[in-house]
Order: sequence, then C-alpha cells, then structure tokens
Amino acid sequence: MKDEYLLEDIAALTKASLHGDPKLVIKGISDLGSAEESDVSFLANPKYAKLLSASKAGAIFVPPTLAPIPNMNFLVVENPSKAFQVIAELIMKNRPMQSGFQGVHKTAVIHPEAKIGEHVIIGPNAVIDAKAIIGDHSEIGPGCFIGASSIIGQNTKLHANVTVREGCFIGNRVIIQPGAVIGSCGFGYTTTPQGHHEKLNQIGSVLIEDDVEIGANTTIDRARFKSTRIGKGSKIDNLVMIAHGVKIGENNLLVAQSGIAGSSETGNNVILAGQSGVVGHVSLGDGVIIAAQTGVSKSIKEKGSYSSGFPAMPVLDFNKMAVHLRRLGDYVEKIKDHEKRILDLEETISNN
Repeated sequence: MKDEYLLEDIAALTKASLHGDPKLVIKGISDLGSAEESDVSFLANPKYAKLLSASKAGAIFVPPTLAPIPNMNFLVVENPSKAFQVIAELIMKNRPMQSGFQGVHKTAVIHPEAKIGEHVIIGPNAVIDAKAIIGDHSEIGPGCFIGASSIIGQNTKLHANVTVREGCFIGNRVIIQPGAVIGSCGFGYTTTPQGHHEKLNQIGSVLIEDDVEIGANTTIDRARFKSTRIGKGSKIDNLVMIAHGVKIGENNLLVAQSGIAGSSETGNNVILAGQSGVVGHVSLGDGVIIAAQTGVSKSIKEKGSYSSGFPAMPVLDFNKMAVHLRRLGDYVEKIKDHEKRILDLEETISNN
C-alpha cells in the first residue's frame, strides 16, 4: 500500500463523484477543524455544513444534498462517514497492532474439559473453565475469564480483562471491549421482617446474538430464571448497565451510561441516548428513540422520539413545554398586568 494517494484514486476507491483537482496529493486524515491541505476529511451531518468553508482540508467527503463550494475539493458520496473510513484505514495502515501474541499463550489456564476451536488466540493469563467452548478464529484477550459451560462463537473478539461468567452464550462476530462483565448476578433480594436483605440466587444466563458490540466496563446481568438476551446487530456503548431478564431487540443502539432495569424489553432499532434510564417491567416498541437523560417510567409502543425529562414525553411536546418555560417570566408579568386591569375595572364598576 502507498503512503499517499491522488484525489482521483480516492474517488475511484470510494465510488465518489469528484468535484475539484484530481491530481491533489492526500497524505493524511483529520476532522474538519484540524485538517491541513494534504488531509482528507468528511461531513456526514448537514447541520454542520457551516464548518465546511472554514476548513483547510484538501478534500472533504460530503453527501449529495450539499452543494459544492467554489475552489474547494469535494468527494460526493451517499455515506461520507463510511467512505472516509475506507481511506482512513488505508492511510493509517501502519497504526500499532492490537497484539503481538498468537496462538495460546503459555500462561493461559485452560481446563482439560474445555474445547478450543481452530486458529484461536488466547492471551496471557486468560482462564478458560471446564466445558467452556471457544469457536474457530476467536480471540480471548489477556486476563479474560470464561466461566464453566459458557460458549463463545466464531470470529468473536474479547479484549483484555473481559469476564464471561458460567453458562453464558456469545454468538459469532461479537466484539467485547475491555473490562466488560457478562453474566454477573442480577440485583435481587428479599427483605425479612427484621430488615435484613437476603439474596435471591440468579440461576439464569446471558445470551448475546451475532454481530453485537459491547463497550468497555459495561455490565450485563444474568437472568434470575431464563436468559438476559441481546439481539443481533445491537451496539452497546461503554458504561451501560443492563439488568437481569432484560430483552434487547435487534440493531439497538445503547449509548454511554444508559441503563435498563430488570425484565424490561426493547423492540428493534431502538435508541437509548446517554444517561437515559428505563424502569423495570416496561417495553419499548420498534423504532423508539429516547433522548439523553430521559427517564422512561411506562411502556412506549409508538415509534418516534421521546425527549428529556421524567417521565418521557414526545419530543415535540417537550419542545413546546420548554418554550413556555422560557417565557414564564413574561407570562407572570402579563398575569400581574391582567390582575391590575381587572381590579381597576372592578373598582370603576363599583364606583358607578
């Protein structure tokens, strides 16, 4: 691979329509604000279009909805972020490798009853317990723990210090970032008349379907009886909490510090933005979007966006309410004025 590319080559590689100098040499990648004349950048969201004219980038991937600016180089493509990623990976080909370890490291501890597939990498100090199964071409990073009878599918990657407790199932092509804990006990207790909290044993499991990604230090609790389930294609950010018995649908996006309490369910293509929370035993329908810091206290069936506050409400309703709140001072003054006018009118009527 080359260290630099002509703009016409980049256009061909990404099937982009080129507006500008085809012979411009591109050597690097950057965001719009930091880019230099030899860098390529991208703009995926049209609402940030005002940043284009101020950028020094040599070329910019943009969607077809944006009109090219004179004397600037644009690569017009349906998905600018994806096209940019293709070039970023070419240009950054010399980035540090993720690991120099291959095969099974001598310090890994593997129980004799565990089954390890072909071409598996197991890093230093990893522990694979009895009857655990690791599928072909999967990678278990340094310090990971795979509990007894847990199953890891094919082409799955667990980064360093991931814990998968006993009896869990993780599908194919799953990525789990460092420090995540899969299958810890759900938070369940009964309280005695004396005020003591007695533990309810969580004897279920966690089932993670294919093509899921789980962020660093995220926790997914095992169910009390059956399975906590993460649907295929869902992407879970760092520091997310998923409680026992939760069922996440397919292709969900759960953003950092969001949390779902026990036995709640989401449909397909649901989004929980940062620091949003869902109480237990409720459900969210397909296509529901929960805005940042929103609290969901009851089930939401209708597709749409629900905005900040507790309880959650449709975004349009919240925005209307927010406008009225900003005008509250004006309303108070108008009420006082009306009160004075009414008093004056009453006094005039009484004097007559």
